[in-house]
Amino acid sequence: MSDSAPSELLYGLNDKPPVPTAFLAALQHMLASFVGIITPTLIIGGVLGLGSEIPYLISMALIVSGVGTFIQARRFGPVGSGLVAVQGTSFAFLGAVLAAGFIAKGKGGGPEEILSLIFGVCFFGAFIEIFLSQFLHKLKSVINPLVTGIVITTIGFYLIKVGMTDLAGGFKAPDFGSPENLMLGGGVLLLIIIMNQSSNPILRSGAIFFGLIAGFIAAYFMGKVDFSKLSGMEWIALPLPFKYGFSFDFEAFIPVALIYLITAIESSGDLTATSMISRQSINDDAYRQRIRGGVLADGINSMIAAVFNTFPNTTFSQNNGVIQLTGIASRYVAFWVAGILVVLGLFPIIGGIFQQLPKPVLGGATLVMFGTIAAAGIRILATLELDRRTMLIMAVSFGLGLGVAMVPDVLKEMPKLVQNLFGSAVTVSGLSAMILNILLPKMVSFPEQQATEK
Repeated sequence: MSDSAPSELLYGLNDKPPVPTAFLAALQHMLASFVGIITPTLIIGGVLGLGSEIPYLISMALIVSGVGTFIQARRFGPVGSGLVAVQGTSFAFLGAVLAAGFIAKGKGGGPEEILSLIFGVCFFGAFIEIFLSQFLHKLKSVINPLVTGIVITTIGFYLIKVGMTDLAGGFKAPDFGSPENLMLGGGVLLLIIIMNQSSNPILRSGAIFFGLIAGFIAAYFMGKVDFSKLSGMEWIALPLPFKYGFSFDFEAFIPVALIYLITAIESSGDLTATSMISRQSINDDAYRQRIRGGVLADGINSMIAAVFNTFPNTTFSQNNGVIQLTGIASRYVAFWVAGILVVLGLFPIIGGIFQQLPKPVLGGATLVMFGTIAAAGIRILATLELDRRTMLIMAVSFGLGLGVAMVPDVLKEMPKLVQNLFGSAVTVSGLSAMILNILLPKMVSFPEQQATEK
């Protein structure tokens, strides 16, 4: 959308659409973000063996996302962007959160100890983003599109293994790689691709959601779904601050802190895109205040998430597509989105149902989502001038980061502290990119050099 076509927006940022129109638009935002909000919890819960805690964690993820979305859109003083910036659980933190969980698990901790440590480090990490929100304009020499693109691409590549493992049946599944699992996961993947290409805006924006539902139904008739465990679940889930306790570990904190650093920059880009789509200026003081307030809200929402037992939040970029499809940029729609998410979160039965999603169904959807993350990073890198310096930074950062992911035993002879600090692909890749970006001198191209290179 270009600035020369303001008529493409049916309702501007501060317009109030009729209730039916606002509610329908809010439902589309919910469909576009629902799976993204709950999937990190499903993955973390499954990998770390959190079992019966997963429905409650999903409920908290939905409630906190609703509260965070309201804060972003409503704007309280300097907090919030005042945009339709839907908040949800961030995929970027998956690797760091899992690393923290494994540290607690390695010390003999159960679900409560694992969650206590995760939420403790995420709580303190949120202050990094809160602080950075006020100084983003001064960090561009340290964290620029090159570093951000490398980190986001690494996150996507790293998580693809998780998605493919689930599609085949899940880690150590007795029927791993069976034709049934591959057919089920592949069917979900194919259906998502078909619906994503549909001319129907509702099908397109809710492709992953509808793909999961279709896969769920197919899995039920294949005998892969068991609803018997739902009978003993509580009807209502109430947010309880630090329900699992509060603990801290510096080794677990470092990877989380790095992702908060990157998320601050990523969120500013998402909010800039939302501003453009909403026909707001992106080169004046109002814009700078909007971005500062939006990233500040991101940090505060992640802190609220840790207090109320869920994982860090961020601004979802997929909702920009919903604004384009509906032509409704009104921030009042975000209030409806917030209300729907909170209501859904109050009932743990919703989380319990999604917990029954067979791994192949989940893998068929997450493979697309994780691949999209990698593609987003590549798109950022594609905007850069790929000279020798840039290519060298990319090569070293990807090589070290993905190398650690592919050969985790490379550090097994190192002290435990080093293993925990540098065992994360995202941490190694991100630190490598930042350090090289600072140390390597910018290349100066002379006319005769350019002619030779051509």
